[in-house]
Amino acid sequence: MLRIYQNSYRRTAKKAVVYSTKVVCCNHSTLCNITASHYQRSGRGGSYGGQQHQRQHPEFLLAGNPARGWSLPPPSRGYGMLVVRIIRGALKLRYIVLGGAIGGGVSLSKKYEDWKDGLPDLKWLEDAMPQGERWSQFSRNLLEVGSVVKNAIDIAKEDLKAKTTVAALGISADESRKKYDKLQSQVETLQTEIMNVQIKYQKELEKMEKENRELRQQYLILKTNRKTSAKKIKKSLIDMYSEVLDELSGYDTGYTMADHLPRVVVVGDQSSGKTSVLESIAKARIFPRGSGEMMTRAPVKVTLAEGPYHVAQFRDSDREYDLTKEAELAELRREVEFRMRASVRGGKTVSNEVISMTVKGPGLQRMVLVDLPGIISTMTVDMASDTKDSIHQMTKHYMSNPNAIILCIQDGSVDAERSNVTDLVMQCDPLGRRTIFVLTKVDLAEELADPERIRKILSGKLFPMKALGYYAVVTGRGRKDDSIDAIRQYEEEFFKNSKLFHRRGVIMPHQVTSRNLSLAVSDRFWKMVRETIEQQADAFKATRFNLETEWKNNFPRLRESGRDELFDKAKGEILDEVINLSQISAKKWDDALTSKLWEKLSNYVFENIYLPAAQSDSFNTMVDIKLRQWTEQALPAKSVEAGWEALQQEFIHLMERSKKTVEHDGIFDQLKAAVVDEAIRRHTWEDKAIDMLRVIQLNTLEDRFVHDKAEWDKAVKFLEDSVNGKLVQTEETLAQMLGPGRVKRFTQWQYLSQDQEKRRSVKGELDKILKNDAKHLPTLSYDELTTVRKNLQRDNVEVDTDYIRQTWFPVYRKYFLQQALQRAKDCRKAYYLYTQQGAECEVSCNDVVLFWRIQKVIKVTGNALRQQVINREARRLDKEIKAVLDEFGDDEEKKSHLLTGKRVLLAEELIKVRQIQEKLEEFINSLNQEK
Repeated sequence: MLRIYQNSYRRTAKKAVVYSTKVVCCNHSTLCNITASHYQRSGRGGSYGGQQHQRQHPEFLLAGNPARGWSLPPPSRGYGMLVVRIIRGALKLRYIVLGGAIGGGVSLSKKYEDWKDGLPDLKWLEDAMPQGERWSQFSRNLLEVGSVVKNAIDIAKEDLKAKTTVAALGISADESRKKYDKLQSQVETLQTEIMNVQIKYQKELEKMEKENRELRQQYLILKTNRKTSAKKIKKSLIDMYSEVLDELSGYDTGYTMADHLPRVVVVGDQSSGKTSVLESIAKARIFPRGSGEMMTRAPVKVTLAEGPYHVAQFRDSDREYDLTKEAELAELRREVEFRMRASVRGGKTVSNEVISMTVKGPGLQRMVLVDLPGIISTMTVDMASDTKDSIHQMTKHYMSNPNAIILCIQDGSVDAERSNVTDLVMQCDPLGRRTIFVLTKVDLAEELADPERIRKILSGKLFPMKALGYYAVVTGRGRKDDSIDAIRQYEEEFFKNSKLFHRRGVIMPHQVTSRNLSLAVSDRFWKMVRETIEQQADAFKATRFNLETEWKNNFPRLRESGRDELFDKAKGEILDEVINLSQISAKKWDDALTSKLWEKLSNYVFENIYLPAAQSDSFNTMVDIKLRQWTEQALPAKSVEAGWEALQQEFIHLMERSKKTVEHDGIFDQLKAAVVDEAIRRHTWEDKAIDMLRVIQLNTLEDRFVHDKAEWDKAVKFLEDSVNGKLVQTEETLAQMLGPGRVKRFTQWQYLSQDQEKRRSVKGELDKILKNDAKHLPTLSYDELTTVRKNLQRDNVEVDTDYIRQTWFPVYRKYFLQQALQRAKDCRKAYYLYTQQGAECEVSCNDVVLFWRIQKVIKVTGNALRQQVINREARRLDKEIKAVLDEFGDDEEKKSHLLTGKRVLLAEELIKVRQIQEKLEEFINSLNQEK
């Protein structure tokens, strides 16, 4: 449908009528302007205009006046125009779809960008986790660490071997020695670092194992819902006996008690094969090995027991090592070596600390063996100076036990005359009633030694030493990787085919192989146990009776509390005092913090703010500058320091107050003091507190006007108290310089020294200067110094200018403080004058305003510090104290040092002896039942 609006106007000059036509398509909102002009000619005007429009716009259907010549299009053209409109609509739909797709894509892209911007920034992972080539380089560096340490050790060894060659070539011995020392120090440093890491790891591991055991016990109690007095698991005889020996080793580390319980002591020269003999008996290679160097550095107690699985376990650990797996065997050897090195302290080479372990397996003979460090005849440069004597003393101690079985190991591949161990054994067991002699490495001896000589050794005719039995064993083929089964098979084949042991019955069959040796040692061990255990139990019973009697005589009203129990009690008391920190009132905290703050800040306020500002013409400007500099730099840190000291002071005060109670036990004093000192040393204030205090203090100092009379009076009193305190200090300084006064000299018969007389003369001249000039500056001019010197020279007193200045300083300080005190008194009633006239007040009260500002800063700072103490610092100190207590609790040496005295030592000994005696009785009962 078309709407045609016609507007006409006439051009009268040309007598023409112009029709301006707007054609609007209602369906498509298309606007078309058609201008039709026709001249008024007879019979043609309307027809001409209509025909012209139809020729220019054939797509429109025009409607007009037929009389004027407008006519309708034919029907065929109407259908055509309808088709054209449909096609045009379809084409427009394409643009709509395309535009919608483009708009939707843009919107989706914007949504994706917004979502991606909202994700957290993970770029820090690229810095924290190396990637690509950086990760490869990091891996290579880790692999190079081991090679660097190994190379350093190898270089040090090679350098040691090359010293003689260096001397032969004429190279300077000093240079060679310096190079060797440098490499040696590097090796020792690396070893020390590795040991420290291992020790730290071991402590953490032991702590976790201890917690694991406690949790397991709690779990079992909850699971079974039974009391702890439930039926106990039955232990084997050898385990019970081993526990007794473990208790003794912890009780008698200093060899002060006669421990006569039987055990098998394995002794021999270094590298004689004693460790290999023990491994053969245990059927596992459980000890570390070295090429000619000392590996056994501490006694190793090995308890052998029969069991279904071949496993090993340390006394203080729950982990079991499967000895059938080479990987776990290697871990066990590393753990043994680590424990040995960790037991050596203070620059020593060997240690008396016993490493206790249990080995169980099918066919193992039940016994307890102690492997000792090998006897040495010569010490190397890396050994402590007392190593040789320490090993001899340790070996004699174990062998001197009249019930110990001595397993004497002799290397068959070396000359018997070079043996050191046989003489020691002969000294401790001259009749040979406890000694079993073992000849090792007989496979090498077959090639080197005379068969007749070996026969004499195994028959006991070569050495003057006597023994219960003589055995020959083969402990390996010189290969580190051989298993025990391979070694035993080789041993049996050797003794089966050896010509040395088949000639005319050189040796009896029961005298060879590790198996026969193990049976013989086990049999002798249990025979010794049954013969002596009753006697040893009676000895411990008598010791227990004596200790209990001594305790009753010395501490009749106290229970026998051991060191661990006392430590737990002290720990509870310390933690109770930490809780009491939260019970301190806010007023007490405010008083303590305010006092400590002024104690820390007063000297700076007087020396760096008040006195310099009083000497300047613009007091308030100087004060503002000094205060701002102070607040931006040193004041917040000093405030935190004062808060830390106040917290420390209050906590120590609580600890001291507890000493005055009736329940106080002085035995804890040393431990408590050490814990508090260590915790306070570790405790540091939160870093953000300084920034927070700086903002508070700057805002507080911006206020420069005293708001009411009460604050004014407090500021005046604060000024007077502060000035009086400084005045007292100054007068004490002057009293030391000038000596006693006339009255004191007369009543106490005191005299002035020559220097004091000079000081008095100088002070007299300086007083004249101050009297003549009441507003004198803090320093003396050159003319004044000269005048004072000349006046003193008239009285025959010779002094230099420095001497005069030293005297002037306290004299002027006293004069200035007296004036300040007088101004404070004048300002006490000048508040209303100050409020009306301000800085232009007739009475100068600027110093009152200064001390009001200082007082306000101290009050606000003290309030902030109190909130920090109550909300955070007390809890942080509590954590520090708990951490210190946990560390001290795990350190037996530290506990022994801090909890000491006759009471503790006697209680510890009594508890230990009681435990040993009870375990011995339990073992005897089980032993009698087995019979």
